[in-house]
Amino acid sequence: MDIKKIFKKFIKKFYKLNTSQIITLGFAGVIFIGGLILWMPFCTVPGETTSFTDAMFTSTTCICVTGLVTVVTASHWTMIGKVVILILIQIGGIGVIALANIIFMSLHKKISMRNRCMIRESYNLDQMSGLVKVVRRVILCVFGAEAIGAVLYSFCFVPEFGLVKGIWQSVFTAVSAFCNAGVDLLGETSLAPYVDNPLINFTTMGLIISAGLGFVVWWDIGDKIKKVLKKEMPVKRMFKTLRFHSKLVITMTAVLILGGTILIFLFEHNNPATLQGKSFGNGLMAAAFQSVTTRTAGFFTIDQSAFGNASVVLCLVLMFIGGSPMGTAGGIKTTSVMVMVLTLVSNLRGKRDVEAYGRKVRDGYIRSAVVITGIGFLTLLFMTLLLSAAEPGVPLEDVLYEVTSAIGTVGLSRGLTPNLSTWGRWIIIATMYLGRIGPLTLGTAVISRSQKRPECTQLAEEDIMIG
Repeated sequence: MDIKKIFKKFIKKFYKLNTSQIITLGFAGVIFIGGLILWMPFCTVPGETTSFTDAMFTSTTCICVTGLVTVVTASHWTMIGKVVILILIQIGGIGVIALANIIFMSLHKKISMRNRCMIRESYNLDQMSGLVKVVRRVILCVFGAEAIGAVLYSFCFVPEFGLVKGIWQSVFTAVSAFCNAGVDLLGETSLAPYVDNPLINFTTMGLIISAGLGFVVWWDIGDKIKKVLKKEMPVKRMFKTLRFHSKLVITMTAVLILGGTILIFLFEHNNPATLQGKSFGNGLMAAAFQSVTTRTAGFFTIDQSAFGNASVVLCLVLMFIGGSPMGTAGGIKTTSVMVMVLTLVSNLRGKRDVEAYGRKVRDGYIRSAVVITGIGFLTLLFMTLLLSAAEPGVPLEDVLYEVTSAIGTVGLSRGLTPNLSTWGRWIIIATMYLGRIGPLTLGTAVISRSQKRPECTQLAEEDIMIG
C-alpha cells in the first residue's frame, strides 16, 4: 500500500467536507483522543481500573462540557488524569475549531478563508469580518473570567484545603463553572456542603450566568458601559441602545432565572429533603442556584432525587432550553425559545410579522428556531426511548432527567449515571455529543449534499387541514 497516496486521498476528501461536517468530526476526534489518554493506566489511581467505555464517557462529558460522570472524579483519577480532564474541559468551553485557530495565530500562520468559515459557524456568527479578532476577544474573556472566579473561590478553598490544594481546587472549579462543565474535585456531593455559603454560591452562579449569556452580549453591554462612563449616554438608555440579539437574550435569561427561582422556592419550601428548615435567605439562594445550574452547569447544592414532581418538570424545561448562542452553555438556546414565543404571540394576535422591541425577526431565524427546537425535541424522545429500553428497571422520570441533562449538556442526574449499563453509557455518550455540536450543525452536516432548489422556483400551493 502506498501511504502517500492514501494520505493525499484523505486530504482530498477532507477538503470536500463543509464547515459543519468538519466541526462535527473535529469534536468526535478530540473526544476519541481524550478518551484514549484517560484510558491509559497512569491516569487512574492504583487499585482502580478504567474501562474503555468510562474513559470515553469522561472524555465526552468534558469536551461536551456536560458534567455527567460514571466515576468519582476526585478519587478515581490521578493528578495527571485530573489535569487531562481540566484541559479537555477548557477545549470544550473554548471550542475545538477556535482552539485550533488560536494555535495557528500563535505560530503567526495566516487564517485561511476555510478556517474563517469554520470559526463563523462554530460560534453561530452571521458575518465573516473580524473573525480573528473575535477569537482573540473570546480567549481574553474566558481566561479573564476564570481568573476572577479562581481568586474568589480561593478565599474559601485555601483556608479549607491549604495553599496548594486550595488553589488547585479554585482553578479547577472556576474553569469547570465558566465552561458550564459541572465537573468538580469535591466528591460525590458536588457543592452540597456549601449550600449556605454565599461566596461559593454567588461566584458559581456569576460564572454560569456570564458564560451562558454569550460573548456577543458581553461585548455589547461592555460597549454601552464605556459610553455611560464617558458620559456619552445616560444610564437609562443603556438597554434601549443594546442590539436586538442582546435584548432578547437578557430578557429571556432574566425570565428563566427569576421565574425558576420563585417557582422552585414555592414548590420546595415545605419539602424537608430540600428547602424546609432553611432561613428565607438561604432557601431563596438555594432555589436560585438550582434555577441557574439547570441552565447547563451541572453543579448542585441539593440532591436532585429529593425534588418534588413539580420541580423536576420545571428543571426539565430549564435544562432543555439551556443558555444563549456564542457562549459555553448548551440546550436549544434562549433565542430559539424567545423567537418561538414571539412567533406564537404574533400569530395569536393576527400580526403578519414577528416583532419585538421595534424590530422584525427575519423569517430565516424563525425557520432556524423551529428546526433547532424540533430536532432537539425529537432527539430527546428518541434517546429517552433507547435508554428506557437499555435500562428497563429504571423509573421513567430518572431516564428522562438523565437524557434531558445530556442533550442540554447540563450534567445533573438523579443518581442514574454511575449505575448505567454499558449500552446505557454509550447512549448517553451519543446524546451528549449530539447536544454539544447542536441540532442545526448536525442537520447541516447530514443534508449538505441534498439538492438545492433555485430561489426563483415556486411550487404550487394546496390547502391542508391543521388542528
